[in-house]
Amino acid sequence: MRPYMPGLAISALSIGLLAALPAVAAPFFNTGNPDGKIATATRPDVGGKFEIESADDFVLATSNSTVITSATFTGLLTGTNPSVNDVVVEIYRVFPKDSDTGRTPNVPTRANSPSDVAFASRDSATPGDLTFTTNTLQQSFTAQNSVQAGGIHPTPNQTTKGDGQVTGTEVEFTVTFKTPLVLPPDHYFFVPQVGVDGGEFLWLSAPKPIVPPGTPFPPGFTDLQSWTRDQFLDPDWLRIGTDIVGSPVTGGPAPTFNAAFSLTGTVPEPASLGLLGTALSVMALAGLRRRRQS
Repeated sequence: MRPYMPGLAISALSIGLLAALPAVAAPFFNTGNPDGKIATATRPDVGGKFEIESADDFVLATSNSTVITSATFTGLLTGTNPSVNDVVVEIYRVFPKDSDTGRTPNVPTRANSPSDVAFASRDSATPGDLTFTTNTLQQSFTAQNSVQAGGIHPTPNQTTKGDGQVTGTEVEFTVTFKTPLVLPPDHYFFVPQVGVDGGEFLWLSAPKPIVPPGTPFPPGFTDLQSWTRDQFLDPDWLRIGTDIVGSPVTGGPAPTFNAAFSLTGTVPEPASLGLLGTALSVMALAGLRRRRQS
């Protein structure tokens, strides 16, 4: 009979505990269904087109990192025969993080905007980054207003009132991150970009404030409005509602918008953290015993 080896038994127990840690992958944030109020261009710099970015925010308020494995976003595809050639997802933190605070902005404010540069990104053109699928929701969907290529300008000409109504095919994109996004607790902006041959992609707005089936922001955090920029405004950003659309001609405050997207990820449950602590304690005890026996 093989002799009993306490160290190996304890190690086996600890490995078993670690393996038993449940991973719960589920949708954890959703801004809700498109409301048709505005659609904003957002595309990578491919196919000879200049880059445009539109951004909306989300919060990770957990005490440990979240692993984002997939996301959805909904927008319009315009053109007679549009063909998607690239999908990019970028994650930005909130200004002044990842930003040059010493320069003079060319916009009314940078408070609560996305940062100058992305914190993380994934691109379908890069092997192992992400894959995507599309689901047509409506063949014809009209947004009441839009921000399209050429409609983004620095101060003092930022308030254009928008580029007017736009109609296209309403499409939901589902992206799967082959290399997951591992994000520590923080306030972030989600930026999807779609490259299209023979047309354009415009991201649809969602209700602000968020309503069911959307997910409320956690207590203590503010749901920020959506922002946009193109490569000529970079590194600055403009508020889609407050800066570009502006106050209505009848007076009153400018509108504010969210954008239609959802996130799915994995966060260890409290019970999992307890198991993890037990496993680490057992492993530490095993190491101490081995040192005493040596």
